[in-house]
Amino acid sequence: METYSKKEKEKQRQKKRTDKQEKKEDRKANAQKGQPLDQMMAYVDENGNITSTPPDPRRKRQITEEDIQIGVPKQTDGPVQEVVRQGVVTFFNTSKGYGFIKDLQTQESIFVHINALIDPINEQDKVSFSTTMTPKGPNAIDVKKTA
Repeated sequence: METYSKKEKEKQRQKKRTDKQEKKEDRKANAQKGQPLDQMMAYVDENGNITSTPPDPRRKRQITEEDIQIGVPKQTDGPVQEVVRQGVVTFFNTSKGYGFIKDLQTQESIFVHINALIDPINEQDKVSFSTTMTPKGPNAIDVKKTA
């Protein structure tokens, strides 16, 4: 005994089969023969845009292996800055013992550790400090609170 829902499901399956068969026949009837290879080719110009014309061989640049840089460049030891700098403490966690100072001249955020403090500091304090380079970047040392 067939129920109404079984009949409906069977009708849907039959409809899907016929639709699929019609699409297949339609594709076969309207199938275009492949285009020539030169019409299907796409080229990239010197600006990175896709074009249908091949690039000009006179504009080709030679690149040597030494010019290719993979990864992040190593930090070079720059000139040591022994200048006293001014800044504002943007963050300082006394329980963890570190924070950050924003340099007023360069707007650079510089790490500071509690061991590098001369005076105790809090957030939004104006400070003077020197910097030292570490493998992770500049660190503030000799940090003093200013008025």
